[in-house]
Amino acid sequence: GYYVDGEFVAAGSEADEQFRIDIKGTDEPTRTELKNASEALQKLGEELLTLRADLFDGLPLPEKLHDANLEGKRITNFEARRRQKQFIGKLMHRLDKEALEAVEAALRIQHSQSAEDTLVLHRAEKWRDSLIARDEGLADWIREHPSTDSQQLRSLVRQARKDARELKPGEPDRHGRAYRQIFTLVREQLNSSGDSKALN
Repeated sequence: GYYVDGEFVAAGSEADEQFRIDIKGTDEPTRTELKNASEALQKLGEELLTLRADLFDGLPLPEKLHDANLEGKRITNFEARRRQKQFIGKLMHRLDKEALEAVEAALRIQHSQSAEDTLVLHRAEKWRDSLIARDEGLADWIREHPSTDSQQLRSLVRQARKDARELKPGEPDRHGRAYRQIFTLVREQLNSSGDSKALN
């Protein structure tokens, strides 16, 4: 923000917008504002390339932008991909407000789901470590997830502990197959139960 006649004006506020209009004599955007808006659309177009197919297919995009995006995903050459991103950025300028809002909403959904996936992965790692490190870990897991094949899990935990004991002092901590299988089993169980809460 800034001060005008001893009063603080917050950037982006109504007073700020009115002050800019008064100074310029018009509410037309400045070259800097146009440049910033153009860069934001370019960035949004690049993010559109990362959107999952199920979210992308539902967007109300013009055919030309839709095809340009699919082509951009196929291109592997760095320079060709850079040019395609610029082309997509130009096409983004033609989108109406509703289409832009739909793109932003789809990207928000993808980012929030990525965050949920990350939470499940962290929780699976904590459970795996707890199962291997603590005798009570198995009982805790079975109590919370009774549908688990407890015999299979107990066998994997025994094998993972054995693998850990067989490491020689100073040897790098290479995890065996059982260690990875415990993680997979736990992660699948957490995903099927929709459980992403942190392990206490």
